[in-house]
Amino acid sequence: MANVRGNRGSEPKYGDSPFGFEDLEVYKKARDLRQELYKLIRTLPADEKFALGVQMRRAAVSITNNIAEAYGRFHWQESIHFCQIARGSLLESVDDLNVCQDNGYACVETVRALRSSAAEVLRLLNGYIHYLETSKKQQNTSR
Repeated sequence: MANVRGNRGSEPKYGDSPFGFEDLEVYKKARDLRQELYKLIRTLPADEKFALGVQMRRAAVSITNNIAEAYGRFHWQESIHFCQIARGSLLESVDDLNVCQDNGYACVETVRALRSSAAEVLRLLNGYIHYLETSKKQQNTSR
């Protein structure tokens, strides 16, 4: 059995995933965003680490979790639903960034860069949802 904790970073980050969802561009970008959000969370003041920090972690993880769950669903509508949940968590993360900026927990440049990454994930996620909706319609009309 591999030592999960001891081998961080030794596996390739992307490509040729036996699970499929890890090869989706939207998942890759959301994963990168999650990692950047975690860096910000580590810089929060001590009194926010167990309040705002926990909330930010949950929202950031929810984005990638729900993209993975959407990929694993058999029915189109379920896949779309989990992508919509991921989109909600993404927007929640953007609001958390606003909280960080408003309270001086992050500089404007950091928030701007993270918001830009979030906008890219949103664009890709909306595109994936559109693809799923289109595929669903095509399947329904071919019956």
